Amino acid sequence: MAIKFKPLADRVLVEAAPAEQKTTSGIIIPDTAKEKPLKGIVVAVGPGKSDEKMTVKVGDSVLYGQYSGTEIKIENGDYLIMKESDIYGIINN
Repeated sequence: MAIKFKPLADRVLVEAAPAEQKTTSGIIIPDTAKEKPLKGIVVAVGPGKSDEKMTVKVGDSVLYGQYSGTEIKIENGDYLIMKESDIYGIINN
């Protein structure tokens, strides 16, 4: 899906993974008890800084901190925008 948004400098646009709906034992988790997801898919990447190239690319599955990024709404979708340094690592599939 192409987003009409281009992050600046070392910013990354991430689509967060959906929160878990139930536990492994089958108990349904209510909305008030759901934890914020800590992983997502990179949707858009800025060009980087003049002295530092970007490591992540569009389509990468990444892990980030619990309080990383700012929630924004673009084209009826919810995303997080954060600095690349807020990303802990890329998940290899």
